[in-house]
Amino acid sequence: MSLRLATFNIENLMTRFDFTGFRNQLRQDRVLKLFEVNGEEQYRRLEEARTIASTDDTRQLSALAIAEADADIICLQEVDNMGALQAFEYGYLFRMVGNGYRQKYLVQGNDSRGIDVAVLMREETIDGQKIELVDLQSHAMMTFLDMPSELGPFPAENLGDKIFKRDCLELDLRIGGQPLTLYVVHFKSMGSSRDGLDGRESTMPIRRAEALAVRHIIERRFGKGHTANKRFVICGDMNDYQERIEVIGTRRTGYRFVHHDEPESALDVFSHDGFAENVMRRRDVMDRWTLYHARGPQEQHLCQLDYIWLSPSLAASNATHVPQIIRGGQPFRTVFPPGQEVERYPRTGWDRPKASDHCPVVMTLDLV
Repeated sequence: MSLRLATFNIENLMTRFDFTGFRNQLRQDRVLKLFEVNGEEQYRRLEEARTIASTDDTRQLSALAIAEADADIICLQEVDNMGALQAFEYGYLFRMVGNGYRQKYLVQGNDSRGIDVAVLMREETIDGQKIELVDLQSHAMMTFLDMPSELGPFPAENLGDKIFKRDCLELDLRIGGQPLTLYVVHFKSMGSSRDGLDGRESTMPIRRAEALAVRHIIERRFGKGHTANKRFVICGDMNDYQERIEVIGTRRTGYRFVHHDEPESALDVFSHDGFAENVMRRRDVMDRWTLYHARGPQEQHLCQLDYIWLSPSLAASNATHVPQIIRGGQPFRTVFPPGQEVERYPRTGWDRPKASDHCPVVMTLDLV
């Protein structure tokens, strides 16, 4: 009996217009800067038209990426609300795949922009095994006071602060009667440089606290020291990496790709003692990336931000399985190492439209 499980940061699946660019030039879309706009009312009309037109292409590409993954369960990040999820699933995904994800789960989390984690599930696997939700629990209200003090110090001015910047959504499932516990997360993003540290370094303590909290939730659930033989998966956009591929050069001069291991990562919390396995490590060292980051030719790299972490027992029972990365929705500006190029989906642009800035990751799991 097998299950296909995927994770995908779908990038701003929103139901709201953002008009803040009228007063804040940093928030204004670049295409509107090409036009003379006379007043806020005209700006709003133009922004509405731009957003609607670009969103249709974007969501068709997002649906193509999900259809290619062909997962039974999809863990999503950056979903506005249940209305957005339902409209996307019915208006785009269902029309494309013809086999609806009728089970949809989302709990409002802590993100200041209102983006949440969510889960789409079919009613049955491709093998015809029933997919059942037994229980669902949000951990968005978890604070540093809920954490063992020995795990500190914590990056909080007040220990009553919430740990998760979005949520850790816990789902107890039965797949053909077999138990599986799923944890869906979206960790703190890397911000701008501050206090002499780059964005990744300055925000790493927050992500480390989130990873410690996820681990604590699992160990509290199954018993510390007794998790190795349990069936759990941690999925999501974790906004950190343990390695990266530096991209050196330009399209004119050509590129070199240099692999670097990072001396420190928030995700070491999961891996340092074998608590869980990042199954992407089963792929070639140059072919594990899920996101292309660039700020001009002097700063560009490929890295893995999207993860499927398996418990030791699940990893052992699926030792020969390797995750897939769906890259057909990447924009043409993304630099691919030699031999990794893929055919882009129709209407994909240089920078946009695109399926997302992230690539979906999908893996087939045997549940025996």
